[in-house]
Amino acid sequence: MASQSRREDPEVSGTTGSSGHRRLDSPERPFSALARVLSFLKIDFPTQRTRPGAGRWISASILAIAGSLAADALLVAIGTAIFPATKGYVHFRFSDYAKLTVIGVVIACIGWPVITSISFSPRRLFFRLATLVTLVLWLPDLWILAKGQPPKAVAVLMVMHLAIALVTFNALVHMAPARKPGAALVDSGHH
Repeated sequence: MASQSRREDPEVSGTTGSSGHRRLDSPERPFSALARVLSFLKIDFPTQRTRPGAGRWISASILAIAGSLAADALLVAIGTAIFPATKGYVHFRFSDYAKLTVIGVVIACIGWPVITSISFSPRRLFFRLATLVTLVLWLPDLWILAKGQPPKAVAVLMVMHLAIALVTFNALVHMAPARKPGAALVDSGHH
């Protein structure tokens, strides 16, 4: 009986629904562990394109890069003011962190339109991915801490990674939100 109710539930079974996306567990494709994972991640391949407008996306990307670099510089200034022993720390040089910051933010900016194309709840998925990437980027920080780098300097690096994620996420989802063609801007998904 449970499988019959599962088939009748539009959230579990339908093909293309009124929301404009095709469920992965439609009758043509048996419900599987992969479909459950994709459903949890909010990857449901909308049938309509929902990418942000190119102009808004470019503007948001520029703001994300500039804002992330500014946040890094501000955090280095604050960190070295609070922890004077960290002045001159190699990873606090603009040339050291700027290159990696720009590369990471550009990757996130390229990822945003892709996510809006594969998820009916792109903000939620992007938030989860930003959280995961930030945690992964803390691993090298923890590695250099374990190798004897100054704990206070490493703490500042970790806060810099968090700031980059916050600036980039907010710039992209607010300045270049997902949209449906010919429709108002879509703000689907909550954190």
